[in-house]
Amino acid sequence: MKYVLPLLLMLVSIASFGQQHQLGLRLGDPYGITYKIPLNDNFSFEGVVGRGSQNSGQYYRRTFENNRPVSSARYFTHQVSGAASLQARGIYEESFSEDFNISNGELTVYAGLGLQFRSVSIDYFYNTPNATEGATELIQSRSNIDLGPEIFVGSSYYLDDLPIALFVEVGFLTEIVDRLHLKGQGAIGARYLFGN
Repeated sequence: MKYVLPLLLMLVSIASFGQQHQLGLRLGDPYGITYKIPLNDNFSFEGVVGRGSQNSGQYYRRTFENNRPVSSARYFTHQVSGAASLQARGIYEESFSEDFNISNGELTVYAGLGLQFRSVSIDYFYNTPNATEGATELIQSRSNIDLGPEIFVGSSYYLDDLPIALFVEVGFLTEIVDRLHLKGQGAIGARYLFGN
């Protein structure tokens, strides 16, 4: 979480553009706090600080098998904790209210590209072939970092009577650091609109 302060300082400096900023909660994968800054009528920047889901058990098992602590190590199980996530995203958003004859509020559709960073701590439990019967498993702790581009699409509904926007989105993260891996993700959430 040592990256939270620099990210917030960057967001505050960008906030000097003075349009309606949005602060809210994102539930899904990853989940966390979202801050969206409009750059003009259609383009905006979003930062998300939170937690992401872990990869599949098979993913971590293959990671262990490809990088054993000793050549004779036999995987037993693993435990994952501390799945921190940071996202920086560029968004293009277009209104579709007239297309759907919406007179109250505003319906928008958006798409974007971003960069996502995830970090998890993993404890691997394993043994070796010459371990005596009843011997306890050995443990190795590692960090797993996922970093890569993401692509996403979604829709927002801006309420008329309240300064609130509701959103739903789906997307993909392509991990390029550590190993190539494609991960589907999605979220729902709400943001409070404030500013000029």
